[in-house]
Amino acid sequence: MANQPIFLEPVFQERIWGGKQLREQFHYDIPSDRTGECWAVSAHPNGQSVVQNGPYKGLKLGELWDQQPQLFGSNAVKFPLLTKILDASDDLSVQVHPDDAYAQVNENGELGKTECWYILGCEPGAEIIYGHSAATKEQFKQMVDAGEWNQLLTKVTVKPGDFFYVPSGTLHALGKGIQVLETQQSSDTTYRIYDYDRTDDKGAKRELHLDKGIEVTTVPHVDAETTFTTETAGGTEMTTFVSNSFFTVQKWNVSGETAFPEPAKFTICSVLDGAGELENSTGSYPLKKGDHFIIPLGFGSFTLRGQLELIISHE
Repeated sequence: MANQPIFLEPVFQERIWGGKQLREQFHYDIPSDRTGECWAVSAHPNGQSVVQNGPYKGLKLGELWDQQPQLFGSNAVKFPLLTKILDASDDLSVQVHPDDAYAQVNENGELGKTECWYILGCEPGAEIIYGHSAATKEQFKQMVDAGEWNQLLTKVTVKPGDFFYVPSGTLHALGKGIQVLETQQSSDTTYRIYDYDRTDDKGAKRELHLDKGIEVTTVPHVDAETTFTTETAGGTEMTTFVSNSFFTVQKWNVSGETAFPEPAKFTICSVLDGAGELENSTGSYPLKKGDHFIIPLGFGSFTLRGQLELIISHE
């Protein structure tokens, strides 16, 4: 017997750099006008999505993972991925994430954090920080200590539809006025290198993590190579942005109706735009912008109908 799709209720995180776009663009009920992150598909202890439908309604995703492993068929010890939507109404801190080996030793067994961004929207001329100019670790440390940020940091202008792969060790930051869908390893470990000397509403600066950050930053920086491939099935154009040992991330543009075979792996789906429906042998399920769901193992073949843009990811 086929399984139902698993629709999830997001968790929202307030941030000093957050804004209102998660409400204005996706109609989410956000906690404040400083909401920076929608943890849409998350089993991380710092914020877990909750199942909205079906026989497992009310379970946290981490509980579902532990109690019903046959829905996932994964060799991972814990749910491996985390899907977010970020609203940067101000610049994010300049930061870097460790790899699995470093995090295992230094962050109580936490996963490392390799991630990627799909640019949903941005103000004209908006920029990200992606990489740096230092040739050696010594030079990198000297420039950080001296505060030579304009010389050190590499900025890239972005536009909607751009995709960036951000491996662990990459110095990076979203700039003001950008919204992204982020697919990442299920980790919440971030080392801040620079935070523009900002203070919170109590006048305190946020903590920096210079020693660890300098230690894990890849020097010299190398842009991650990405080769996009596109194929068409029925009324759906499928573009693969990245596929490696961490995750596979695709964009599906659905126009009309497309029949799909049963997925070989549990699959995370986020509706970026449009409306339509998902149908399998258990029934028909309406889809709208802002929905996030998992297609579990044993789902069977299925059909997508409508005008839909989705980001699809799996191990």
